[in-house]
Amino acid sequence: MPEIIVIAHNIRSTHNVGSIFRTCEGFGVNRLLLTGYTPYPLLKNDSRLPHISEKLTAQIHKTALGAETMVPFEYHEEPNLVAIARDGYEIVALEQAPTSISLRDYHAPQKLALLLGEEVHGITNELLKQCTTILEIPMVGTKESFNVSVATGIALYALSA
Repeated sequence: MPEIIVIAHNIRSTHNVGSIFRTCEGFGVNRLLLTGYTPYPLLKNDSRLPHISEKLTAQIHKTALGAETMVPFEYHEEPNLVAIARDGYEIVALEQAPTSISLRDYHAPQKLALLLGEEVHGITNELLKQCTTILEIPMVGTKESFNVSVATGIALYALSA
Protein backbone atom coordinates (compact mmCIF):
# COMPACT_ATOMS: atom_id res chain seq x y z
CA MET A 1 0.00 0.00 0.00
CA PRO A 2 1.35 3.45 -0.84
CA GLU A 3 2.21 6.11 1.72
CA ILE A 4 -0.56 8.70 1.33
CA ILE A 5 -0.98 12.29 2.45
CA VAL A 6 -4.35 13.95 1.91
CA ILE A 7 -4.48 17.72 1.42
CA ALA A 8 -7.91 19.24 2.02
CA HIS A 9 -7.75 22.77 0.62
CA ASN A 10 -10.56 25.29 1.09
CA ILE A 11 -13.17 22.78 2.20
CA ARG A 12 -16.05 24.79 3.71
CA SER A 13 -18.11 22.19 5.55
CA THR A 14 -17.10 20.89 8.97
CA HIS A 15 -19.15 17.79 8.20
CA ASN A 16 -17.07 17.13 5.08
CA VAL A 17 -13.88 17.66 7.09
CA GLY A 18 -15.07 15.23 9.75
CA SER A 19 -15.96 12.67 7.12
CA ILE A 20 -12.56 13.12 5.45
CA PHE A 21 -10.86 12.51 8.83
CA ARG A 22 -12.87 9.33 9.33
CA THR A 23 -12.16 8.11 5.79
CA CYS A 24 -8.44 8.87 6.15
CA GLU A 25 -8.34 6.88 9.38
CA GLY A 26 -10.09 3.94 7.72
CA PHE A 27 -7.58 3.84 4.86
CA GLY A 28 -4.49 4.37 7.02
CA VAL A 29 -3.59 7.77 5.55
CA ASN A 30 -0.27 8.91 7.00
CA ARG A 31 -1.14 12.59 7.39
CA LEU A 32 -3.96 15.01 6.67
CA LEU A 33 -3.08 18.58 5.76
CA LEU A 34 -5.90 21.09 6.21
CA THR A 35 -5.20 24.29 4.29
CA GLY A 36 -6.79 27.57 3.29
CA TYR A 37 -10.12 28.25 4.98
CA THR A 38 -10.69 24.56 5.76
CA PRO A 39 -11.95 24.30 9.36
CA TYR A 40 -9.74 22.24 11.63
CA PRO A 41 -9.92 20.75 15.13
CA LEU A 42 -8.20 22.22 18.15
CA LEU A 43 -4.42 22.39 17.82
CA LYS A 44 -1.79 22.58 20.53
CA ASN A 45 -1.08 26.31 21.04
CA ASP A 46 -4.12 27.16 18.89
CA SER A 47 -4.19 30.88 18.04
CA ARG A 48 -7.95 30.98 17.37
CA LEU A 49 -10.35 32.30 19.98
CA PRO A 50 -11.33 29.42 22.30
CA HIS A 51 -15.05 29.57 21.47
CA ILE A 52 -14.24 29.33 17.73
CA SER A 53 -11.84 26.39 18.01
CA GLU A 54 -14.15 24.57 20.42
CA LYS A 55 -17.18 25.04 18.16
CA LEU A 56 -15.33 23.84 15.04
CA THR A 57 -13.83 20.88 16.90
CA ALA A 58 -17.29 19.81 18.10
CA GLN A 59 -18.77 20.15 14.61
CA ILE A 60 -15.94 18.13 13.02
CA HIS A 61 -16.31 15.50 15.75
CA LYS A 62 -19.98 14.91 14.75
CA THR A 63 -18.88 13.07 11.62
CA ALA A 64 -15.27 12.18 12.49
CA LEU A 65 -16.40 10.30 15.63
CA GLY A 66 -12.93 10.48 17.18
CA ALA A 67 -10.91 10.01 14.00
CA GLU A 68 -9.80 13.64 14.37
CA THR A 69 -7.75 12.46 17.38
CA MET A 70 -6.28 9.48 15.52
CA VAL A 71 -5.13 10.88 12.17
CA PRO A 72 -2.02 13.06 12.33
CA PHE A 73 -2.99 16.45 10.92
CA GLU A 74 -1.58 19.92 10.40
CA TYR A 75 -3.05 23.24 9.43
CA HIS A 76 -1.34 25.60 6.97
CA GLU A 77 -2.67 28.73 5.27
CA GLU A 78 -1.45 27.45 1.89
CA PRO A 79 -0.51 23.95 0.72
CA ASN A 80 3.24 23.82 0.10
CA LEU A 81 3.14 21.40 -2.83
CA VAL A 82 6.77 22.13 -3.75
CA ALA A 83 8.00 20.96 -0.34
CA ILE A 84 5.76 17.89 -0.43
CA ALA A 85 7.08 16.97 -3.88
CA ARG A 86 10.63 17.55 -2.66
CA ASP A 87 9.93 14.93 0.03
CA GLY A 88 9.30 12.39 -2.74
CA TYR A 89 5.53 12.54 -3.03
CA GLU A 90 3.75 12.62 -6.36
CA ILE A 91 1.15 15.38 -6.16
CA VAL A 92 -2.19 14.09 -7.47
CA ALA A 93 -5.26 16.32 -7.76
CA LEU A 94 -8.77 14.94 -7.62
CA GLU A 95 -10.55 17.18 -10.11
CA GLN A 96 -12.43 17.27 -13.38
CA ALA A 97 -10.21 18.96 -15.94
CA PRO A 98 -9.41 18.73 -19.66
CA THR A 99 -6.14 16.94 -18.83
CA SER A 100 -7.50 14.60 -16.15
CA ILE A 101 -7.17 10.85 -16.41
CA SER A 102 -9.63 8.30 -15.11
CA LEU A 103 -8.99 7.02 -11.61
CA ARG A 104 -9.45 3.53 -13.09
CA ASP A 105 -6.38 3.99 -15.33
CA TYR A 106 -4.02 5.35 -12.68
CA HIS A 107 -1.39 3.27 -10.88
CA ALA A 108 -0.40 4.80 -7.56
CA PRO A 109 3.30 5.34 -6.80
CA GLN A 110 4.81 4.44 -3.43
CA LYS A 111 4.33 7.98 -2.08
CA LEU A 112 1.49 10.23 -3.12
CA ALA A 113 -0.27 13.36 -1.90
CA LEU A 114 -3.94 13.58 -2.84
CA LEU A 115 -5.13 17.17 -3.25
CA LEU A 116 -8.82 17.88 -2.68
CA GLY A 117 -10.48 21.18 -3.50
CA GLU A 118 -13.36 23.40 -2.55
CA GLU A 119 -16.82 21.84 -2.74
CA VAL A 120 -18.29 24.04 -5.48
CA HIS A 121 -15.38 25.46 -7.47
CA GLY A 122 -12.82 22.69 -7.03
CA ILE A 123 -9.06 23.19 -7.23
CA THR A 124 -7.66 26.43 -8.65
CA ASN A 125 -5.70 26.37 -11.91
CA GLU A 126 -2.69 27.70 -10.00
CA LEU A 127 -2.63 24.59 -7.78
CA LEU A 128 -3.49 22.21 -10.64
CA LYS A 129 -0.38 23.41 -12.51
CA GLN A 130 1.75 22.20 -9.57
CA CYS A 131 0.31 18.68 -9.70
CA THR A 132 1.93 15.75 -11.46
CA THR A 133 -1.40 14.14 -12.30
CA ILE A 134 -5.06 15.12 -12.27
CA LEU A 135 -7.42 12.25 -11.53
CA GLU A 136 -11.11 12.16 -12.30
CA ILE A 137 -13.72 9.77 -10.97
CA PRO A 138 -15.85 8.47 -13.87
CA MET A 139 -19.48 9.59 -13.54
CA VAL A 140 -22.49 7.73 -14.90
CA GLY A 141 -25.39 9.76 -13.51
CA THR A 142 -26.50 13.24 -14.44
CA LYS A 143 -24.83 15.08 -11.53
CA GLU A 144 -21.48 16.61 -12.42
CA SER A 145 -19.54 15.42 -9.38
CA PHE A 146 -19.56 13.57 -6.08
CA ASN A 147 -19.51 15.25 -2.69
CA VAL A 148 -15.88 15.92 -1.73
CA SER A 149 -15.94 13.50 1.20
CA VAL A 150 -17.51 10.75 -0.91
CA ALA A 151 -14.98 11.40 -3.69
CA THR A 152 -12.20 11.12 -1.10
CA GLY A 153 -13.44 7.68 -0.08
CA ILE A 154 -13.71 6.49 -3.67
CA ALA A 155 -10.22 7.78 -4.50
CA LEU A 156 -8.56 6.38 -1.38
CA TYR A 157 -10.16 2.99 -2.00
CA ALA A 158 -8.75 2.90 -5.53
CA LEU A 159 -5.35 4.33 -4.58
CA SER A 160 -4.74 2.07 -1.60
CA ALA A 161 -5.48 -1.17 -3.46
